[in-house]
Amino acid sequence: MSEPTTNLVPEVTFVVAAFNAAETIMRAVESALGQEGITVEVIVVDDCSSDATPALVSAIADPRVRLIALERNRGPGGARNAGLTAARGKWIAILDSDDTLRPDRLARMIARAERSGAQIVVDNLDVVSVNGCSVRMFSEAELAAQPLLTLSAFIESNVLFRSQHNFGYMKPIFGRRFLEDHALQFDEALRIGEDYILLASALASGGRCAIEPSAGYIYHIREGSISRVLKLEHIDAMMSADEAFLRRYRLDPRSEAVQHKRSRAFRQARSFLVLVEQLKNRSLAGALKTALADPLALRHLRMPIAIRLRRLAARLAPPAPVTAAAEPSPLGNDSHTSKG
Repeated sequence: MSEPTTNLVPEVTFVVAAFNAAETIMRAVESALGQEGITVEVIVVDDCSSDATPALVSAIADPRVRLIALERNRGPGGARNAGLTAARGKWIAILDSDDTLRPDRLARMIARAERSGAQIVVDNLDVVSVNGCSVRMFSEAELAAQPLLTLSAFIESNVLFRSQHNFGYMKPIFGRRFLEDHALQFDEALRIGEDYILLASALASGGRCAIEPSAGYIYHIREGSISRVLKLEHIDAMMSADEAFLRRYRLDPRSEAVQHKRSRAFRQARSFLVLVEQLKNRSLAGALKTALADPLALRHLRMPIAIRLRRLAARLAPPAPVTAAAEPSPLGNDSHTSKG
């Protein structure tokens, strides 16, 4: 691990978890270094890449960039935790290794925090698809009407079967002292949903979260992104993480009510994925049993079940069946994950 070359404490530490990110890591780091009006450091945590990622970062001459090369693969949560431990900035900003930032993003977010007395800030974002098309996630007027993000609103926005445009896509910045005082880190057992749990825990710990309506984060969708695929193991892991969250925090009545909706949606999602797997394995009796045991799993589908089942059955044709794990999620996106 390279050591910092200056004793000056930066205003912001960017934590970038990187795994085989050679194609995009330089673009991400340059956008972090290009932040205007603030002092920054960039900590890139290489999670045992097999490509040129660590070599590219090591070759960066800017003393504000530090590389941590992990000895074993720890996943996105573990890599980010290594970055949190090494961070020196007043604010912590998480940046995915394939995403970018607008130059004034952090200055605007910090100013928003100072005006609101907030320990957390989220902002709008632009989503860039594989073909280069860009879509603004929220209208600025919509966010301007909601200056603070509450725990209940955050949980409700992250219920499966809902629109893909939700608060889970937002990339918060955290006051480092706040994270340390409340012993908040990423759940290393999660490969998807780890950033949801961190922000939910911060809100449940009493964190005040301001919303900056303008878009400063550019979220790049790429092929093979884990956040675009939902597997049974992901559902099980997120359900376990939610159970641990509920054991740790006492929720207000509104948050408890929407958490119940989220938990119910997870159960329905799980039943649906089991149903898909049974169909792909040509276990029609098992599929029928699953559907009858949990009919609510079918209620939120966007098309009649008969049409969906016919389409799934058509995919069973030779030469080889496709595993359920490889299918794009029909349930929407839980939305709060690294894309590596």
